[in-house]
Amino acid sequence: MAHWLRYIHEGRGGFGRLDGETIAVHAGDLFDGPTPTGETLALSQVTVDLPCRPSKYIALWNNFHASAAKQGLTRPEVPLYFVKPASCYLASGQTITAPDGAGRLLFEGELGIVIGKRGRDLTPETAGAHIFGYTCVNDVTALDALRADPSFTHWTRSKGHDGFGPFGPVIATDVDPSALEVAVRVNGRERQRYPLSDMMRTAAELVAELSRDMTLEPGDLIACGTSVGSGPIPKGATVEVEIAGIGVLSNGFS
Repeated sequence: MAHWLRYIHEGRGGFGRLDGETIAVHAGDLFDGPTPTGETLALSQVTVDLPCRPSKYIALWNNFHASAAKQGLTRPEVPLYFVKPASCYLASGQTITAPDGAGRLLFEGELGIVIGKRGRDLTPETAGAHIFGYTCVNDVTALDALRADPSFTHWTRSKGHDGFGPFGPVIATDVDPSALEVAVRVNGRERQRYPLSDMMRTAAELVAELSRDMTLEPGDLIACGTSVGSGPIPKGATVEVEIAGIGVLSNGFS
């Protein structure tokens, strides 16, 4: 297992492999044979950056059996998803400022799949080779905007405000997400916990099916949807999304 991190140090960006509190600095392309430089940095010396910069952020809906049962839904024939804009990306440790009039905000702790190799029309058997690793996601939602107009569900408007797409802090490779759990804490109090084994589609199945709709590029992010327990974010709160074996995504809200 490896944990990859992007950072800013003395005004310059870089990336490396995180081992405890030490970063082994690498050069080249994170997704194409990165090479160690021999330099190391203490985690305390750097500012954590986004672990990658996706060309697209694809977010799933209705992908967990438990939440579907609670809402009276059935397994969809194809993945149901929307796309969040790049302007919503936010690194761990940064603060999300709610726009005026946004109303109630919800946290949605999720697993994120990071693509490592370009792919189109994949199968579940071939898709695994295109997954670089996994990260933590908070799919922030302005609930009042979601159904403000009864004729149209405002997925992009309610979930696409600046800062509404935090993910990170690392990308973990060589992990089996089906053995893990997502936990969310608001001001230190656990508010959500669910097993990733409850997903309707495995990571490889999701990647394969989505690749039939669009070409997936290195660095693209697929947020796997959330399960029961998502809830409100009080103003001034800190929200942590933890997936043991991957990391802890932490963001303040103002």
